[in-house]
Amino acid sequence: MVNWLVRNCLSAKKLLWIKVAEQRLMLMQSGRIVKVWPVSTSLRGLGYLEGSLRTPVGFFQIYEKIGAGMPLGAIFKNRVATGKVWNSKEPSEIDQEKDLILTRILRLDGRDCANRNTLYRYIYIHGTNQESRIGMPTSHGCIRMRNSDIVELFDLVPVMTGVLIEP
Repeated sequence: MVNWLVRNCLSAKKLLWIKVAEQRLMLMQSGRIVKVWPVSTSLRGLGYLEGSLRTPVGFFQIYEKIGAGMPLGAIFKNRVATGKVWNSKEPSEIDQEKDLILTRILRLDGRDCANRNTLYRYIYIHGTNQESRIGMPTSHGCIRMRNSDIVELFDLVPVMTGVLIEP
């Protein structure tokens, strides 16, 4: 794994490296860590099966960036902004229980045989209404970030940036 990583990923201009065991996402640039953010991966662990609500592992690319210019807390449904903004200062009980997709979406496309279904499983890196749970595995398969963190990351990476998710 390390040789493959060095040969294919770490030498890339930019790479997102997600370490599930550490619940963190690192932005790598020319082989160096330039920024680290806490994340939340799946409560159900790792896996590739559609409907499993598990986070896939392996190599991916950012397929699409959604939400440029949207306000912090913008609510998305089916990758489209609803026009509503989640209010973190006055969250409703219903909103706190839901797994809302907020602020920005980095849609992932699997590049390995095992994770090729990722695009159609709708696995994203996105903002969340459950920021207090960041750093713990609590998502439904996606990689959740704090809303201010996903805005920062979104602005730093282009479409086609490599993403490595490892256990």
